[in-house]
Parts: sequence; C-alpha cells; structure tokens
Amino acid sequence: MKIIHTADWHIGQLFHEYDRTIEHRDFLDWLCKYLNESDADVLLISGDIFDHANPSATSMKLFYSFLNKATTCNPHLQIIVTAGNHDSASRLEAPKPLIESSNIHIVGVVEKTSDGKINYEKIAVPLKNRANEIKGWCIAAPFLKKGDYPQIKDCENDYSEGIKTFYEEALQFIKNKNDNTAIIAMGHLHAQNATTSDSDKVERTIVGGVECLSAEIFKSEICYVALGHIHKAQRIGGAEHIRYCGSPLPMSFSEINYKHQLIVFDINDGIVTNINSVEIPIRVNLKSVPASHKILEEVLTEIEMMDPYSGHQDYSPYLQIKVLANGPDPSRRHRIEEALKDKKFRFVRIDIKHPEANKRNLEVFTKADLDNLDPVTVFKNAYSKKYNAEAPETLLKMFNNIRNELNENYSA
Repeated sequence: MKIIHTADWHIGQLFHEYDRTIEHRDFLDWLCKYLNESDADVLLISGDIFDHANPSATSMKLFYSFLNKATTCNPHLQIIVTAGNHDSASRLEAPKPLIESSNIHIVGVVEKTSDGKINYEKIAVPLKNRANEIKGWCIAAPFLKKGDYPQIKDCENDYSEGIKTFYEEALQFIKNKNDNTAIIAMGHLHAQNATTSDSDKVERTIVGGVECLSAEIFKSEICYVALGHIHKAQRIGGAEHIRYCGSPLPMSFSEINYKHQLIVFDINDGIVTNINSVEIPIRVNLKSVPASHKILEEVLTEIEMMDPYSGHQDYSPYLQIKVLANGPDPSRRHRIEEALKDKKFRFVRIDIKHPEANKRNLEVFTKADLDNLDPVTVFKNAYSKKYNAEAPETLLKMFNNIRNELNENYSA
C-alpha cells in the first residue's frame, strides 16, 4: 500500500491580508493529480485543514470539492482526516452522514461510551488493500484537548502522561483486533525539540513547555507517526518514522528558502518502507529585498534597480523589504510604496532592524528607584534601548506636551 502524509493546509488563511484562495486551489489540484499519478492507496491529513474554526463558504467548498474529486478519480483511495487546533471539530465532522458509504474518514471529536470511557473504535480506522483485505490500522487521533485523553492522577505532567496513555490504549485496542498488521498513528501536537518557523510562534506554547511531548509516547509497535501542527517538515526524536510533513504553502518569510513537501511511504507485509519526501510546487513565491538589512536610501536604490514582475497578477510574489533604521521614520512606508508603484509585487511588510544597543550606556534602575522614576527618563531609556541613539529634541518636546496635557485633564 502506498500512503501519503500531509497536514496544516490552513485553507482560508490570509497572508498579511492577502487572500490565498488561488494558492490553495492550485495546491489541491496538484495534490489530486499526484494522488492519481502515484496510484496512492491512503491519504492522511493530520489536522488544521482550515485556518479558522468558522471557515468561509469558499474555504469549505474548496475542501469538500477536493474530497469529491480525489475519490472520484481514485475510487480505491482512502482519505483519513483529523481535526487540528485551528479546526472546529464538530464542524469538520458535520458532513460525515453524507460520506459514510465512501472511503473518507473524518475524526474531529473524541467520542465517549455511555460509561464515560474513550470510544477507541471511532478512531481505529482499518487500512484496506484493493482486494478489501485489512493490511494495517490507523489511530486517527485529532488535536487532543483536556477531557479527550485519560486523566492520570499523581503525576508530574498530567498532559504528557494523559496523551501517552491515550496512544497506548488505542494501540492495545487495535492489537486486540489484529496483532499482525502495520499500525500507523496520526497526531496534531507539539513534539519536544521540534524546529519551528515564525508562523508556529502564534500557537502560543505554554510557559515551561509542558505541552511539548516526547517521541517516546509512541510505542515501537507503531510503524509510522503522521504529525501535524508544526509547519516545517522534520523527523522527531531522531526517528525516521516519526515525522512532521510541514505545511504545503509558506506561512512566513522565515520559510523563504524552504522546500514544502508531502511524505510518501509504503506498507509491505506489515513493515513501513521507502519513506520519501515529494516537493510541492509553490506558485506564489516569497521575495525579500535587499538580501540583508540596509539603510533606507540604499534600499530605495535597490528597489529602483529591480525588474518589474511580468507574470500573471494572481501569482505576483509577496515582497518583504528589509530596512536598517536608526530611529522612527513616519515617511518610510510611503517612500517604499512610491518606489514600488510600477514593480507589480505584493508588498506585504517592512522588516525593520535597529543597530544593536550599547547596554553599557543605558541607565540601570534598582527596585527602590521604581516609585521615583521620571517619565521622561523612562522614555529616553526606552528610545535608546530600541534605536541605540539619543531621543531627538522634537520627540522629547512632543512627549512633554502630551504628558502636560494628560496632567491637566486629570487635575480638571
């Protein structure tokens, strides 16, 4: 059996306020074509199908049209979809009654039995070959919230222990059914030591990293772990078979030289073999000008020398401008926009870098000083720390004017 692992599509995402519907449509068309050409048997989608819990009608149509097209072109194809933390679990599962007779399995909610125990039957999906023989099983685990996993008492980290127990019990449930087939696990979680991109930082990891899970939670009997949540493809814990596939589209400028990919592997006689990555073509590129931060005048000169984008406007690259600044400049963005007026790029952001501050020149305050701090001194130090320069008199005058105005209003 040939299996393909993907995740973190984030359909409906805006890239710095630019709509990405065309990019997602092109990716799904490419994926559908690849599924057909590779003669795949199983597609695993490990969470964050949508970027928002309440996706637009356009986003939902993209996704469900893909499911229909992929299974129509490949009638033997099984698709297993799990919810991520960006998805609404119940909304994702809503169409299940319409697809119960198909090979599409959607797991958003961890169901419980009447006595309150986890119903592992609902997340244990058999993997069948074209002769309808079970050749493997999939633990189709969505993003697990508190209440979705067993509560372990008197332990140092109840989250980590609870998730570990969840996978152990799911594994044992499947082994009780059939102990002679390959077992795959899906998960949408943050693994310890995973390399993150700028876009992953918005996930707001818990202080102390208590939500980061060790690769050791996955027993050796699990022959492949298809992870989602982190947007850079990578192996976890040094294990070839525990992987993030990454997102199919770039999610931040930190991924400017990053190759987006699918993970493809085979199951032969209960063993996973031929684990490989397949690069996903990116239609809208990221461009950063200049290559390193420079002062604004030099940046404007480089912009002037740039060739205009000559392709279709739907695929105009996203452009980041890198500026070395030694102070605030209200006219900066306007000057850059004017310089880019005829270049036909999608200007999305200015990446500003300030000279490194000389900390020895900054005044250090003790706790005893805090009650007696002069606001002007605080302002001067904040400015020096950010720009490595003295605050100009014009700004100090404006600051004092605002301060005096506030004092007058309070006294009135």
